[in-house]
Amino acid sequence: MRKKQVAVLISGDGSNLQALIDAAKANDYPATIALVISNKEGVGGLARAQKAGVATAVISHKEYETRPQFEAAIHKTLEEAGIELICLAGFMRILNDHFVRVWEGKMLNIHPSLLPKYRGLNTHARAIKAGDKKAGCTVHWVVPELDAGPIIDQASVEVLVDDTPEVLATRVKLQEHEIYPKALLKAALGLA
Repeated sequence: MRKKQVAVLISGDGSNLQALIDAAKANDYPATIALVISNKEGVGGLARAQKAGVATAVISHKEYETRPQFEAAIHKTLEEAGIELICLAGFMRILNDHFVRVWEGKMLNIHPSLLPKYRGLNTHARAIKAGDKKAGCTVHWVVPELDAGPIIDQASVEVLVDDTPEVLATRVKLQEHEIYPKALLKAALGLA
């Protein structure tokens, strides 16, 4: 089976990256993590990738005068590596419409809420404040509108009475690690 070549874009520790790397080790998994790009040096996700033998690149947004220049550097790196699918995994940069349109239908994101609820940041605090009984995470296709693309998969957890945003985030993160590899599998097989 020819495996789809996947790049994961990160900005931090890379726990979802690790879940994708682990899933892709299986012989029958239809994708391989071929490249990890971080916009920050020295983050844990880069160490995870290197430990797994995955190629890495640091492309710092601070080294470019404009967002289009930064994204052009990412695009060039992706193309040179033969990347077919992108997974955003804690990549803390909003991508402009041009970049998104070039990769539309080939770029997934994981978001820590049950979209369409709570697009953007502070999702767990917002769910608790609203009195929601359930919170969770969503893997979706990336479109120009923030956190608005077609949903590939979701998972939910109960919001407990004494939850803080940090405690809720920990439970949601465990679900993220379950659904992101499943969503990538669907995307790689053309089922999403």
